[in-house]
Amino acid sequence: MFKIAVLVSGGGTDLQSIIDAVESGYIKSCSIEAVIGDRPGIYALERAEKHNIKSYVLDKKIHKSNISQEILKMLKGKVDLIVCAGWLSILKGELISEFRNKIVNIHPSLIPSFCGDGMYGIKVHEKAIEYGVKVSGCTVHFVDEGTDSGPIIIQKTVPVYFQDTPEMLQKRILEEEHKALPEVIKLISENKIVVENRIVKVCN
Repeated sequence: MFKIAVLVSGGGTDLQSIIDAVESGYIKSCSIEAVIGDRPGIYALERAEKHNIKSYVLDKKIHKSNISQEILKMLKGKVDLIVCAGWLSILKGELISEFRNKIVNIHPSLIPSFCGDGMYGIKVHEKAIEYGVKVSGCTVHFVDEGTDSGPIIIQKTVPVYFQDTPEMLQKRILEEEHKALPEVIKLISENKIVVENRIVKVCN
């Protein structure tokens, strides 16, 4: 059984896409061992509970810079992959080295555009529209010591239209996020991902 933990900070639509992919059998022999939120009261935790998945809160206001260490204590030796699904707290330190190329994150732009410090949520789409790009999308990448700087696994694109608002673009990209994240988990669970330096190869 391939075991994963999912880190969440909000409504949990990306988490729901993973739950649906596991329950439908798209991702085979996979168990969501834990859903961890960085603040209480978020709907993502309710989604976990509705599907009988263990959920935990590591409140960032309490744990602050030690949140990565707390995650490591909870998950070391217990899961094969950590999935950041709308997770906004920064991961760092021993957690990164212990789970090297075993933590993935999804970002709502085509990295390296519109990413890095302070670039999250609707801000990403505001910047994309402001810059005038003709395509945007989402990126699933491995997490390293930087912010949105780890090896890119897959990217999915969407057109950006003249009449788009940030909210319209966000909605269009979110639909692709819900495809991309389960696809990456499936590939990793089937040992179809190879990382050479920072280049990721998908094996058939």
